[in-house]
Amino acid sequence: MIALDVQDRKIELEQHLQLLRSLACELERAMKAVAQNSLPELEDSIANQQVLSARLSKLANGLSRDFRETTAPSLAHLDRDLMRQIGVASSTLQKLNQRYSALIQHSSRSVELMVSLFSSFKGQFQEGSAPRLKHQTWSCQI
Repeated sequence: MIALDVQDRKIELEQHLQLLRSLACELERAMKAVAQNSLPELEDSIANQQVLSARLSKLANGLSRDFRETTAPSLAHLDRDLMRQIGVASSTLQKLNQRYSALIQHSSRSVELMVSLFSSFKGQFQEGSAPRLKHQTWSCQI
């Protein structure tokens, strides 16, 4: 019985690892889509990220519940290399997520500036409602 539980847990951990890697690939795909200005590719990647994240969350919740309920001796049978790979994949995913977040924030700011620029060409000047520490203007050097 314990051997079967350990084998089931190992299969779930392998699925967890695969989901982490798949999500990392989707983040890279999304960043590439932003860089290539490919909205359909970005939308498809975001949809895949949502599906993978939901599956990962459900699996992770089940695994954490199982680990809390399992005795320590049966946990010793888990593959250390698999656990190391999960740690590496998780760390990689966190770093990618930080880059993705920075890219989205930068892209959002760029879009805001472009909208402001185009509005000013139309004569629609709009001051921000929040107090500013610095005045921002569009300029160019000749």
